[in-house]
Amino acid sequence: MDLKNIKHPSEIKDLSVEELQQLSEEIRSFLIENLSKTGGHLGPNLGVVELTLALHQSFDSPKDKFLWDVGHQAYVHKMLTGRTKDFDTLRKYQGLCGFPKMNESEHDVWETGHSSTSLSAAMGMAIARDVKKEDNYVVPIIGDGALTGGMALEALNHIGAEQKDMIVILNDNEMSIAPNVGALHNVLGRLRSGQRYNWIKEELEVLLKKIPSVGGKIANTAERIKDSMKYLVVPGMFFEELGFTYYGPVDGHDYEDLFKSIDYAKRTEGPILIHVLTTKGKGYHPAENDKIGTWHGVGPYKIESGESVKKSSGGPGWSKVVSDTLMQVADHDEKVVAITPAMTVGSKLEDFKSKFPDRLFDVGIAEQHATTVAGGLATQGMKPFLSIYSTFLQRGFDQVVHDVCRQNLNVAFGIDRAGLVGADGETHQGVFDISFLRHLPNMTIMMPKDAQECQDMVYTSLNHQDGPIAVRYPRGNAKDHPVEGQYDMVPIGTWEVLKEGHDLVILTFGTMIERAMEAAADLEKDDISVRVVNARFIKPLDANMLRQISQEQLPILTVEEHALQGGFGSAVLEFFEEEKVAYPFISRMGIPDRFIEHGSVDDLLEEVGLTAKHIQNEVKEIVPTKEKRA
Repeated sequence: MDLKNIKHPSEIKDLSVEELQQLSEEIRSFLIENLSKTGGHLGPNLGVVELTLALHQSFDSPKDKFLWDVGHQAYVHKMLTGRTKDFDTLRKYQGLCGFPKMNESEHDVWETGHSSTSLSAAMGMAIARDVKKEDNYVVPIIGDGALTGGMALEALNHIGAEQKDMIVILNDNEMSIAPNVGALHNVLGRLRSGQRYNWIKEELEVLLKKIPSVGGKIANTAERIKDSMKYLVVPGMFFEELGFTYYGPVDGHDYEDLFKSIDYAKRTEGPILIHVLTTKGKGYHPAENDKIGTWHGVGPYKIESGESVKKSSGGPGWSKVVSDTLMQVADHDEKVVAITPAMTVGSKLEDFKSKFPDRLFDVGIAEQHATTVAGGLATQGMKPFLSIYSTFLQRGFDQVVHDVCRQNLNVAFGIDRAGLVGADGETHQGVFDISFLRHLPNMTIMMPKDAQECQDMVYTSLNHQDGPIAVRYPRGNAKDHPVEGQYDMVPIGTWEVLKEGHDLVILTFGTMIERAMEAAADLEKDDISVRVVNARFIKPLDANMLRQISQEQLPILTVEEHALQGGFGSAVLEFFEEEKVAYPFISRMGIPDRFIEHGSVDDLLEEVGLTAKHIQNEVKEIVPTKEKRA
């Protein structure tokens, strides 16, 4: 069967096990070859090839609903639903999305990018099915890592209590991005090593009745015996106690085992959980033997060696600058501790963990918990640094408000991946954190222009004694290298002038500074003199500098790689309103009021109008050129 000719999953319905095995190998070869060019989530998808094929042969999508938790393991699903031909565009601008996407296919019934949402959405779909008296299966596929998220546990509790018909597939590969942690991980570990526990419960009574003479008497107490058997056979009985019928563990790479378990689930009423064991990265040696999560999501690579072909930008990664500074400060200050919600690898905290194993706390996929743990540490005089992606901090918003800001606790937030992140797309763009943090009392927000200032800001955040403070930093690499061991406090609420000018002032920060400086240099050729200010503190603003600019009556252009609504530009407008100053001209540039899809950062900046050329054109609209003045 030619992969590129598969347009609908019904086309694999009649394939034999042998034919499915052959197709599995073709799919793996295709993924390894194509992702070596485009990059993407290789490890998760190599691990679910057989599982995905078995599900699509056993169910009827899109009538039956597949919900892929996180969604980074849905590539095989995309291939079986007619999108193989588009894989050369994967994660590229205006190409195939790396996550489920409703506007791509009717088979993508739920869009994901964050973990632990599938079970709640599945419950909603199951309720709707029953209210409308429809007949279909609802099948969420959730990983063991995502199962640690509080939202998933809330959903398990609700589903079990309501006894809704649902088939939950627990894809257990002992990893999320990195190896999983926590008590639930240990429970699953015992289940992995336990004996099979499945349909023996429903068949036990039939078997007992066959015992001569005493069979009838024993059958009368079958229910009690079955309940006792559960505790003998299944360690912990975690899922059974929540109201699920547990089946497993199942070999996720054995078609006969998979089909047997799915058939049993389809004949069982109420919620059932099939515990499937898979190997992340299966079929590609570098990915299969990855123990730290390097092959979870990758850029282009050489197939033969697994070596990355990504070109270095010269400087260290922003996350590495932050983690290295944390280590340097922690060397001299035993109160410094780091917290991460399952992102030790992504946030480059492996070295910190190695050096200070008792001062790095990976709490699993639990952003709310991570935030409040940081608050608790702060009450005891510790210096907690919560390293968290901008897009994931959204999930801990209530805790930032209620547990940290309201109590004015000294928690440092390292907001990783702030700004546009590129190929991961709209679920991961870090363009909302300023808006949802800036209005919170007691919060301080800053963003560095370069690696050295980043180092200074991390040091500042750990020694700030006046409430919560956040340092934002982008994805990718810095252009420069900081001086190791040299860092100073950055005066809170101070900006710096990077270039003098007398026709207009550009207020910007972080990634936009380089583009503003480029635009200002080009504008000099048109005899337009632009002052460029590193507005490194987004809150509080530099009131003294703003008042000085106001006295000069210079036009202001704010530029930010962040949502315009509620962002930095809005803060500047609010400042002059509060000062009761009728300012002559303020213009704002930033992310428009819509979600930004995937593509390279350069492509996305072009799309939203945040390049040096766009800045240059905006300034020319405000300040007449020499030719116009003449």
